[in-house]
Amino acid sequence: MLEKSTELHDKFWEIFSQQDRNKIDEFKLYMDKFAINFNLYKDGNFIEQSLPFDVIPRIISKKEFTKIEKGLQQRVQALNLFLEDLYTDAKIVKEGIVPQEFVEQASGYLKEFVGFSPSKKIRAHINGIDLVKDSADDEWVILEDNLRVPSGSSYPLSIRDTYRKIYPDFFEHMKIDPIKNYPSIIANAMDYVNTGGLNVVLTPGRYNSAYYEHSYLAEKSGALLVRPHELTVVDKKVYFKNYNGKLIRVGSVYRRLDDEFMDPKFFNPESLIGVPGIVESYLAGNVALLNAIGNGVADDKGIYYFVPKMIKYYLGEEPILKNAPTYLPYFKKDMEYIFNNMEKLVIKDVAEAGGYGVLFGHEMSAIQMEDLKTIVKANPRRFIAQELIEFYDEKCYLNKDLQDRKADFRAYVVVAEDVKVWNCGLTRYALEEGNYLVNSSQGGGFKDTWVMEL
Repeated sequence: MLEKSTELHDKFWEIFSQQDRNKIDEFKLYMDKFAINFNLYKDGNFIEQSLPFDVIPRIISKKEFTKIEKGLQQRVQALNLFLEDLYTDAKIVKEGIVPQEFVEQASGYLKEFVGFSPSKKIRAHINGIDLVKDSADDEWVILEDNLRVPSGSSYPLSIRDTYRKIYPDFFEHMKIDPIKNYPSIIANAMDYVNTGGLNVVLTPGRYNSAYYEHSYLAEKSGALLVRPHELTVVDKKVYFKNYNGKLIRVGSVYRRLDDEFMDPKFFNPESLIGVPGIVESYLAGNVALLNAIGNGVADDKGIYYFVPKMIKYYLGEEPILKNAPTYLPYFKKDMEYIFNNMEKLVIKDVAEAGGYGVLFGHEMSAIQMEDLKTIVKANPRRFIAQELIEFYDEKCYLNKDLQDRKADFRAYVVVAEDVKVWNCGLTRYALEEGNYLVNSSQGGGFKDTWVMEL
């Protein structure tokens, strides 16, 4: 248990070794009370399942987290500037920094919103940035940007509550950053862009995979949890219909559903979970949507390639946190490299998420690689390739034993008047040894993340 060499880890294991092992069962029972689910709707079936969790936290030193914080503030600031520029003047495209056809072919790019600027010109209010720590150079690397509807922040909040009740010794003898302020950070972001009225969290309902989180964040942030049928639009203004039929103005909507389902009058007319007319209200400046419609263009794994260039272009700075080495078959030189080195690369479909559409070259046969090359060559814009990063394992208490599992880290960055990085995050780990896919949708579990100092 003392394989970690830092003093912070040593201190944790010293206290943990003194704990009654029966407390682990008590911990699990207490977590069950939260009913933390990650539900799946797959092949026409609704699957309600609990989300696996681990009792051993990930520990990040305060000094190390400070660098992560600065890097994420820089990155999210640049991404917001990119989105605002892209949908208004598009200077970064006109100057050839990001190819125009590359943007236009991004599935999340919505040209219907060109010329519109949202409240306070903020588009990516709530961001989930996925990182791993490279064991080769001990540096944090950004794998993915999530600027549409990132989820998972409620899970560390819930598990931290359990820790404080079951293992108070850690918080009495270690300097662990408190994290209860996250809902207030969300509330502040909603207040900052609010156009006049209630703050609401818009949920599709209990069949959504992250419904637990929707209700949790609404309660803790002081916002009203609403389903689509509880909102109505009158004269381009959004209202909440309360129990007696009274209409109450809504000024800010933290939406937990994707663009294409938001408004059946504007997007998919068959959507049963949207609010008819809400886009018209949004375009009229009468309601703020968190996050903005059209952010999916910046989530595109191909656009990810250009984020370091965005940082230099908009901020005149070098990136503090690096991307994973990435190649675009869209460029002839990169395609040649990918085809010559496919066995050591990770190939990703740019439009997929949640661990879907990810292929590991070292797991593929020669025939499979040749087939993939044919597909990539036919549609090079659809794929990216990345070097396989040997990121660190984390200790997990599985089957009453400590085992090593691959783990990533989702950091949450919230933009209001300032850019704030929550001093916690979601550490996700793979249940199977050696598995690099840690996503909840792929059966991964989660654990708390402690930002600490001696």
